[in-house]
Amino acid sequence: MQKHTQSNSVDITESHNSQDPSSTRVLIVTAVDAEKEAVQRGLNHAHGFDVIAGGVGPAATAAATARQLVQGTYDWVISAGIAGGFAGQAEVSSIVIADTIIAADLGSETEDGFSSVQELGFGTDRVQADPDSARKLAKALQHAGVPVTLGPVLTVSTTTGTAATAARLLHRVPDAAAEAMEGFGVATAAAAVGVPVLEIRSISNQVGPRDRSAWKIKEALQALETASSLLPEVLR
Repeated sequence: MQKHTQSNSVDITESHNSQDPSSTRVLIVTAVDAEKEAVQRGLNHAHGFDVIAGGVGPAATAAATARQLVQGTYDWVISAGIAGGFAGQAEVSSIVIADTIIAADLGSETEDGFSSVQELGFGTDRVQADPDSARKLAKALQHAGVPVTLGPVLTVSTTTGTAATAARLLHRVPDAAAEAMEGFGVATAAAAVGVPVLEIRSISNQVGPRDRSAWKIKEALQALETASSLLPEVLR
């Protein structure tokens, strides 16, 4: 298991370990139905898990997550789905568990380069995932023989399609493990109500030039199913 760290995060961790495990409720938010169905297969009707497809992008999933959170009380919120992995950090068909969820393109372009919204003084561009649960899930995956990386997952509104863009993102977050489109939206909604958050990403392709013939969607969905099957044990 690889391990990366990131600072300057919003810590929304709360202790939920003292409650009755049978009463734990978990909301899992994916982007599309194929991801939702993979998660559901992995959970195999486990009690206390609600899985929704919230749409593509941070705005859609933030709205869907917030709507679900006002309808019920949850102990955990999880953003889950497939993603691109950064070369050398997360290989295709592996799993990335976020330790930090970062809005990598939220900010302003300047003559000197990109400035994050945090650097501009207009809030934060990151949310810290629940550290204990992230580590526990990563260890469970490792013990199950699944390649896993624990590190920052970037949220972008436009997925990367060139080597130059991939390099710029790595310049901003040198230890970034994966890139997806929904995590920060889900995490922001969870943070607003003080619920711990996780992000689980199965890698279907490498971040960089788009070569759809090399994508491994089926394998990534299978890895997502495997990761989801461990959640009932890890979160209770």
